[in-house]
Amino acid sequence: MGLGSDEWSGLALGSGWVGLDQDAHEFLNFLLNELVEVLEKESDAAKGSPGTSSPSEKIANVALHHLENGVSKEPLVTWVHKSFQGILTNETRCLQCETVTARDEAFFDLSLDIEQNSSITSCLKNFSSTETLNAEDKFFCDKCCSLQEAQKRMKIKKPPHVLVIHLKRFKYIEQLGRNKKLSYRVVFPMELKLNDTVDDTDAEYSLFAVVVHVGSGTNHGHYVSLVKSHNHWLFFDDENVEMIDESIVQTFFGSAQEYSGNTDHGYILFYENLGGRR
Repeated sequence: MGLGSDEWSGLALGSGWVGLDQDAHEFLNFLLNELVEVLEKESDAAKGSPGTSSPSEKIANVALHHLENGVSKEPLVTWVHKSFQGILTNETRCLQCETVTARDEAFFDLSLDIEQNSSITSCLKNFSSTETLNAEDKFFCDKCCSLQEAQKRMKIKKPPHVLVIHLKRFKYIEQLGRNKKLSYRVVFPMELKLNDTVDDTDAEYSLFAVVVHVGSGTNHGHYVSLVKSHNHWLFFDDENVEMIDESIVQTFFGSAQEYSGNTDHGYILFYENLGGRR
């Protein structure tokens, strides 16, 4: 049975979500994989057969086929896959023979590089921008049977029902010899279209939850959550919950200047596919 955005808010975020010793993005991936494993074990137990999937196979569950007693076994498609899983296509075009090689991979969330005073739309555009492979990075073309210059592009082949976007706010700075939090201002709209990133240009999403990192460093801080429930935005900070105006969401875009007193920045965004509401 499908879940609406109100149910997703309670499941995905809860109250405060995680502690300081655990990165929220890492915890999200751990949680989704654990849910898949539990559901697979329950399914196998109901069928009276042992589980066959390893932890590394969970996210790409749909793309896998297992052999059991020499017979092909269709992978279990759980509600986690139906809700969170999308398909990315990695396309590489040989510039010598024009042959396009495509490789699909499943994903539960998209991790996006960020820049100062940018937006989710521009981050997604950069994610799907064309990259030229040359010099030491040449592509081995099977048709040419040799290394060739090529163009590479990543795009969404199948958008998920719930699009989870992770902003890469923690980056290793070689000059500093340590990780640094990027307080960049990145605008995330209430309504998001994936025109430049997905084959289906009609894909449109609505923001319903945000995980916010509070703090100026990478080794300390706090997580709070913003959740849209019954058309109202709620602010979760551990056991404290209060209703907020939608305009308050904009205060978590980030800082327009590098040195600012604002340390509350959007870190993980949850969007629901408007066309796929159930």
